[in-house]
Amino acid sequence: MSGFELRPMRPGDREGVAELICLSTNYWYRAHGHPLIFPGGPQTTALFFDVYHALEGSAGLVAQDQRTGFLLGSCFYHLRPTHVSLGIMNVHPNHFGRGVARALLDPTIGLAQARAKPLRLASSALNLDSFSLYTRAGFVPRCIFQDLILPVPADGLPHPVPPEIHPATLADVGAMAALELEISHIRRDSDYRHFIENPEGIWHVSVWTGPQGMLEGFLVSCGHPGSNLLGPGVARTQEQAAGLILAELDQHRGRSPVFLVPAECADLVGRLYAWGARNCELHFCQVRGAFSPFRGVAMPTFMPESG
Repeated sequence: MSGFELRPMRPGDREGVAELICLSTNYWYRAHGHPLIFPGGPQTTALFFDVYHALEGSAGLVAQDQRTGFLLGSCFYHLRPTHVSLGIMNVHPNHFGRGVARALLDPTIGLAQARAKPLRLASSALNLDSFSLYTRAGFVPRCIFQDLILPVPADGLPHPVPPEIHPATLADVGAMAALELEISHIRRDSDYRHFIENPEGIWHVSVWTGPQGMLEGFLVSCGHPGSNLLGPGVARTQEQAAGLILAELDQHRGRSPVFLVPAECADLVGRLYAWGARNCELHFCQVRGAFSPFRGVAMPTFMPESG
């Protein structure tokens, strides 16, 4: 490594990591002709540090300049029962080319290998530098997701939420985890317990319950000023996925949430376009190691990384 060292994130890194995430992400979007992704500044991106450290099995690494102590890069990772997932990774734009990103990636690869588990992430299809980083490290793109943004009127969208949908309770956690295992082949009960308990006051979770009381789908959403996202979630059918998206959009009236849906779900995408959604980016599900195709509709997110 060129003049820097890796170490675990510490509580005192919160502001520095938030500044790094905000600066590097905004730099990339602005350099490529896009609006700032974090216009609210680092006070909003501190959410990443807070949530990743609150979730069971999650931690972070930083790359620190050995001479100045300056934080050059950061990343988060998550140990799950079925896999390891890589969270948001950032490198300060003044320090591109020093090998920081690959140095941060390698320990996470080693962690997954030591546990004989696949390593998963959601990678931007527009950022070819990061795409190349991951594919050179052995990741394989497995599914394309359309990132959609949809402005929700202050009085809500003019479509009724299906009666099968209701807010999730802690009693739903086991069935949610089992359904995601069936559809996406990953499991993370503790994440869903956290979202439903909602200690930060930013999460909402809807579930679709069938006529026999069987869970058919669920969807989480985040209402933080720096991260207004829908996901993670899964559903057996595109119809159920649309209903869950509608229910969670209704939690964010007057805002414009972003969410990911599989590009192959043409009926779902067409319905979302009809509601006013438009494309804002593309993401790949990338996996290093074993992968089984999805058996339904997967709706991932990248805060927190859902793999």
